[in-house]
Amino acid sequence: MSVLVILRIKGNPADLERYAAGPGGDVMRRIGDAGRAAGAVSHHFAGGDNEVLVVDEWPDEQSFHDFFNAQVQIADVMRDGGAQGPPEIGVYRVLNTPDQF
Repeated sequence: MSVLVILRIKGNPADLERYAAGPGGDVMRRIGDAGRAAGAVSHHFAGGDNEVLVVDEWPDEQSFHDFFNAQVQIADVMRDGGAQGPPEIGVYRVLNTPDQF
């Protein structure tokens, strides 16, 4: 059963967008491609009040951890994209409910 992985990162979302609009975008695309190759189903960034969320869907928790631990460039993206500390990582199983779409 698939899992949703949510990373909560303190930082200004605008800083990440500026990073992604420059040369950092190429790094982020490569990481995204590697995530798809490792089994990621979906990947999204969202921004709020001094917080960035990463919301991923993975086939299972271990696949996410294997990918995340192997991608040393993720730390570079976080640092250069304005993260203010390490992410809080939550893993949630997808519930089977009739209102899904």
